[in-house]
Amino acid sequence: MVKLSIGIDIGGTNTAIGIVNQEGKILIEDSLPTPSKKLNPNAEQQVSDELLHDFISEISRITKSLLAKINLDYEIVGIGIGAPNANYNEGTIEYAPNLPFIGKVSFCKMLADEFPDMPRIHITNDANAAALGEKIYGGARNMDNFVMFTLGTGIGSGLFYNGNIVYGIDGFAGECGHNTIVAEGRLCGCGGRGHLEAYCSAPGMKRTAFELLLRDNAEDSLLSGYSYKEMTSKHIYEAAVQGDKIALEVFEITGKYLGMALATTVHHFSPEAIFLFGGPVSAGDLIVKPIKESLEHNLLTIFQKRDIPVLISELDLGHAAILGASALVWNN
Repeated sequence: MVKLSIGIDIGGTNTAIGIVNQEGKILIEDSLPTPSKKLNPNAEQQVSDELLHDFISEISRITKSLLAKINLDYEIVGIGIGAPNANYNEGTIEYAPNLPFIGKVSFCKMLADEFPDMPRIHITNDANAAALGEKIYGGARNMDNFVMFTLGTGIGSGLFYNGNIVYGIDGFAGECGHNTIVAEGRLCGCGGRGHLEAYCSAPGMKRTAFELLLRDNAEDSLLSGYSYKEMTSKHIYEAAVQGDKIALEVFEITGKYLGMALATTVHHFSPEAIFLFGGPVSAGDLIVKPIKESLEHNLLTIFQKRDIPVLISELDLGHAAILGASALVWNN
């Protein structure tokens, strides 16, 4: 009998569901729209309850439909869920800023009502899920102490210590993306100032690009023709590959700040390795080289005496969310 897990990733736009084997192969998958914050503009409890009920019912329907299509003798060992503001300790989604649900939502309990015979159902945030995915399916298979940084629209981190994710007393440990790296610096999406995410996420890189364009009045830059809404981190990468000075400096600055943040994490945690995951990482040495240089420069001497590898995640970018979520049940 083949053992399988169910991975559910609740993204800002879509929710992906996949059935995954122990080798990390997704046997079958599907998706549905994630309810938008706009569907509950006045934050009404009744609307929240109705949207949540319908959302979980649809997840249940699609999941059961996928299972019915698997032509194997199988056993489902559990359901893992990756979600924003997810609290592993409580099985809840709490005050998620981009979802229409109000307050603390007992997501695991409600899903368990749809799957009463399911051995286990766990939930965590996307960065923790990515770290677990790296441990179960990726480059951290033989590691018990490592850090995962996820770079994208935001910056998340998962701390894997002594064989387990670090959740802290309240379930929310590991928010390294909100470490302050510039005192009273840029406004972060969370409302704080000077956070790593405000500088080194994909939108943060775009903000850096426009600051540099204005600083140098760089009308000759390949990036000068884009409006703020049009520019993406991909455009910055493409310009850097062509030798554009502004784009290259964006990567240098981004790498410098990331290296500073990684050094702080090393000082707190002393991991075997650091993994990087997400779209900006596909730039390769353009971003990895300045990260490593900055990390080395900012480390205490005692940590410089040993190699702390900075590694690119081995998870497939297109399927990492489902894999990470599914990994939750293999690690419990």
